[in-house]
Amino acid sequence: MEEHTVTILLLGDERCGKSTLLSGISQGRENLGGKAPITLLRDMDQPFVFNIRSRRGQYRFEFHDTSSPENWRLLRPDMVILCYDISQRLSLINLQRVVCASLFPPLLPPDLLSSCDLSVKQWIKEVRTVFPSSDVLPVLVLGLKRDLRSEDDPNGIIYPQEGYRVAQEMRADKYMECSAVTGELMAEVFEDICTTALKTTTPEGGQSQGGCAVL
Repeated sequence: MEEHTVTILLLGDERCGKSTLLSGISQGRENLGGKAPITLLRDMDQPFVFNIRSRRGQYRFEFHDTSSPENWRLLRPDMVILCYDISQRLSLINLQRVVCASLFPPLLPPDLLSSCDLSVKQWIKEVRTVFPSSDVLPVLVLGLKRDLRSEDDPNGIIYPQEGYRVAQEMRADKYMECSAVTGELMAEVFEDICTTALKTTTPEGGQSQGGCAVL
């Protein structure tokens, strides 16, 4: 049976939860509920490989993120997952195309606004610029550390509706949230990632029809 390889790239600010997510997934479907302790994978061991078997065949999913020993800009991914930390507004702002100083000014204190001017990553712009196939490249937005969403966040709580709106503005194909630590929505997110990855091997591709979908 032919094996298909799908390259999946996770992008997002440092310490937003990408490594914990992949470490949680590596423990297998039966442990996605958050009951088992998570053993963190080593960045030097990338790509993190997951073998999947479905009715369509066998698949090798190769996950890379920005901590990879290799330059992620040299990869040719089949899909990209833009990640942000739900408890850190700046990581959501850094996903977007526009200059973050002009976003949500009433919600940001002067010190955060100042740092935002200097450290803006504009991850979606990186994707559109670096990858020549970006017009057909599936892009998913994933909010991590869902368990840390707090009503007491001085910068304003990030509700799912806001994350979804940002994903729509970036013309992403899907918006998802989960917590790798508690296991909340981990199984659903992994299923969504697998579904999109499988679609990238078909003539139709992995982009959604009719705009951004929400998990």
